[in-house]
Amino acid sequence: MTAPLGRNNGGYVGDTIDIDTVLQRALATAKAHDWSVELFPNAGDLPLYGFARLAKEPRLTVYISTGIHGDEPAGPLALVELLEANAWPSGVNLIACPCLNPTGFPNNTRENRTGTDLNRDYRHIESREVQAHTEWIDRLPQFDFGICLHEDWEANGFYIYELNPDNLPAVSEKVIDAVVQVCPIDPSERIDDRPAKGGILKPVVSPEARPLWPEAFYIVLKKTRLSYTLEAPSNFPMATRVNALCTAVQTLLASHLTKR
Repeated sequence: MTAPLGRNNGGYVGDTIDIDTVLQRALATAKAHDWSVELFPNAGDLPLYGFARLAKEPRLTVYISTGIHGDEPAGPLALVELLEANAWPSGVNLIACPCLNPTGFPNNTRENRTGTDLNRDYRHIESREVQAHTEWIDRLPQFDFGICLHEDWEANGFYIYELNPDNLPAVSEKVIDAVVQVCPIDPSERIDDRPAKGGILKPVVSPEARPLWPEAFYIVLKKTRLSYTLEAPSNFPMATRVNALCTAVQTLLASHLTKR
C-alpha cells in the first residue's frame, strides 16, 4: 500500500493541476459520449458547467460534483477519468459538475479568487459561483443521492461523510470495503472534531444550528435525503487519491443499483 508523502504542512502543498486543461478534457469527453453540457445561468465569465447523461430506463438519478475547493485537485481529475472510462452502469441518470471553483485552482487555494470558501456559502448565498450553481441545481429533478468529491490535507486516509437524516438504506460500509483495497482508510475516532468509526462519519443534519452551509447540506435539504461526501487524503500520491475517489463513486453506483 502506498505510504503518505509527508509534504503537507499547514495546508496542501502537493501536485497541482491546470484547471483549464482539465475542464477542456471534461468538456470534450462529455460531448464525445453524448452527455448534454450546459453553462450555468448567470455564470458570467466563469466556466461553470453542468453535465447530464440520461438512461433509457432509469432506476436511479445521481448527482456528482467536485472542484469546490481549489486546493483539492484529485476530485476534478477523478471525474475526468470516470468520464473518459465511460464505464457507467446502465439504468442511472447522471448529473455532474466538473468544477465549482475554477478561480481557486490557479493559486492552489481553498477559497475562490475573492477569498470566499464556496463550501460555506450555501445558506446566505453571496458568491457568484454559488448563486449560479444553486440557480441551475434548483431547476433539476430530485436525486436518489448526491456525491461530493473532496480531499483533506490533514487526513490519515480516506473517509466519507454520510448525510442521511431519514436513515435511508445507505452503503458507506461497502465504499470503505472497496476503497481500502486501493487507499488506506483514516482510522481516527474523531475527524474534523466529529465522531468517526472505520472511516465513516454520520453527522446529524441540523441546518438551523449551522450558520454556514456546505454544498452537501443544500442538496440534502433541496434535492435528496442522502448525500455522500468523499474525502481523499491529499498527503498521498495523486494516483492513489484519484483511484480512491473513482473506486468510491463506482461502488456507490453499483451498490445502490443492487439495492433496487
